[in-house]
Amino acid sequence: MLEVKNVKKTFGKQKILNGVGLTLDKGDVKVIIGPSGSGKTTFLRCLNFLERADEGEMRIDDLSVNFRSVSSKSVYKVRQKTAMVFQNYCLFSNKTVLQNVTEGLIVARHVPKKEACDKAMAMLEKVGLQDKLHEYPCYLSGGQQQRVGIARAMALDPELILFDEPTSALDPELVGECLKCIQNVAKEGIPMLIVTHEMLFAYEIAGSVIFLEEGLVVEEGAPKQMFSSPKEERTKQFLSRFNLTSQYTI
Repeated sequence: MLEVKNVKKTFGKQKILNGVGLTLDKGDVKVIIGPSGSGKTTFLRCLNFLERADEGEMRIDDLSVNFRSVSSKSVYKVRQKTAMVFQNYCLFSNKTVLQNVTEGLIVARHVPKKEACDKAMAMLEKVGLQDKLHEYPCYLSGGQQQRVGIARAMALDPELILFDEPTSALDPELVGECLKCIQNVAKEGIPMLIVTHEMLFAYEIAGSVIFLEEGLVVEEGAPKQMFSSPKEERTKQFLSRFNLTSQYTI
């Protein structure tokens, strides 16, 4: 269970987030869409304390934090409960696929190496990379690298996975590969919050879609409702440019 209230963030004199809030239950997949500069990625990064929000509150299950006065201990606890998948993969180029997944378990979680390897291999099998354990990232396609990132996140047994534009660095023909992988993760019941510019991806994967603009939630609803009959005029304007004709092979 994730509950976020009134998140605000300013860079200099520019207000990026103006009071964003949402809730996410077990098994939920919510997708945040909106124009560039609307605060989508900043919001995601604030939830994992890669950026520090100026104001707001967050609760993940039994852990509650106030962004303005959060302690280092609470930040650590939040990061223990969350995992993030980045748009540019963020893999260690000098480590194998297996080592990329075990690194966080061994270094950050102090999991014994044998246990970490067993866990990593299980997660890599789930994303279809069991035959790439000893390959280096430079020998993988973009879709395969992103699947390593997803396996790395899953291996941490998070209570929430944050995806920051997971398909933006992929060739169009590889987006379906990533989408299928994320759909399989969703079946595990792990709540997911996804930022994306890919409207068909959002339509296919989301249980709920949030339209964000100028650091505010303009509208939220089920994908079918949001894409066929949004209620807010600004949402209609934004989504009118998108054709949801299928582009991906899943």
